[in-house]
Amino acid sequence: MKSILAALLALLALARANSIAAPPNFLLILTDDQGYGDVSAYHASDVRTPNIDRIGAQGMLFTSMRANCTVCSPSRAALLTGRYPDRVGVPGVIRTQPEDSWGYFDPNVPTIADVLKKAGYHTALVGKWHLGLESPNLPNERGFDLFHGFLGDMMDSYTAHQRHGNNYMRRNAEVIEPKGHATDLFSDWAVEYLGERAKAKDQPFFLYLAYNAPHFPIEPPAEWLAKVKLRAPQMDEQRAKNVALVEHLDYDIGRVLAALKENGLEENTVVVFVADNGGSLPHAQNNEPWRGGKQDHYDGGLRVPFMVRWPAQIKLGSRSDYAGLNFDLFPTFLELAGAKPAADLDAISLVPVLKGGTITTPRDLYFVRREGGLAYGGKSYEAIIRGDWKLMQNDPFSPLELYNLKTDPQERTNLAATNQKMFIELSTALRQHIQRGGATPWREPRHNSK
Repeated sequence: MKSILAALLALLALARANSIAAPPNFLLILTDDQGYGDVSAYHASDVRTPNIDRIGAQGMLFTSMRANCTVCSPSRAALLTGRYPDRVGVPGVIRTQPEDSWGYFDPNVPTIADVLKKAGYHTALVGKWHLGLESPNLPNERGFDLFHGFLGDMMDSYTAHQRHGNNYMRRNAEVIEPKGHATDLFSDWAVEYLGERAKAKDQPFFLYLAYNAPHFPIEPPAEWLAKVKLRAPQMDEQRAKNVALVEHLDYDIGRVLAALKENGLEENTVVVFVADNGGSLPHAQNNEPWRGGKQDHYDGGLRVPFMVRWPAQIKLGSRSDYAGLNFDLFPTFLELAGAKPAADLDAISLVPVLKGGTITTPRDLYFVRREGGLAYGGKSYEAIIRGDWKLMQNDPFSPLELYNLKTDPQERTNLAATNQKMFIELSTALRQHIQRGGATPWREPRHNSK
């Protein structure tokens, strides 16, 4: 009996060693406008996100990460390229209406899907793209073997799936008309994909699961809103809708995580959960304890939930206060896959942190957003963080503000007038970033037909 048990234990150890030696799979879950305070792992909240929380509890919870931009397209462009968004042509939101579009995703810059594909991975995007509506910037042209989702910026309805009367739902190049709530559909397609990849045991995969929830319009399924109202009848109606939308999203993320386990993929899959920017305050989303929200360069617009689970390697219940950016996942994934990141990336690999170490290399964190309308005039506004200090504008027409994030994490005391030395130092650094970004066009090239 003892010899049989020993043999079984040896086989299990060998199987585990083989799974660890194999390149990991990657499941990157990106949510849309989900504030730091709308994930219950970070502090007591009126929203319950047990499945999202479990990713951090079973892996590493990051407490000080930021998105690359305070709005959608630039944040996604940076995440997929490992470069600041204005350096890949996306300083602002790419919209379905050209007169209000403020970016063009540089087709010459490789995406993480391109690089992982060359490293032998099968690559898939399920959900929201938001980086172009036509060639050469369709997902299948930017490294994804499979695209099953929504091309556009946002849906006017989670159940009708249209934007300005147009249908942008696709399976690769095919126009599709699926029925159901978008969060459920994207989760169904992700579960389906994981089942397919479980059969392809010799090829690792990269699944980028990009939900459009909880972006407005705040449209939770009726039964989920009823649950919240039953639990908290005193809750404001707008807040109740948002809580219900987030909790429905969390439930569906739980279904995807369950599919990983059921298909035997859990042990050697790196699961990352992150949001593209902070929550929208006019839509009752929660970014506590940080000031501001979506569109702001205050930390409420930039600080996002960020957690990584990898049972084969990351210690259960780990935490990190490393202050990085979402696009640091680009070189992180490449390093874990055994691929070599390009030398000109702006991002930094998080692998030392995931292994329980630290990153001591000093770095600036740079942010930019360009926007139209009367409030922005088509101009850009920027921010930079260096160590404990942050210099920022919150719109193109306001003066620069300076904060010490160590002594004033809620950004209440503007020191621009009282610390001229730091103000000049960061202003000089910020100008250099702006110059570099200005070298990349953010409008689609137009060729004269003559």
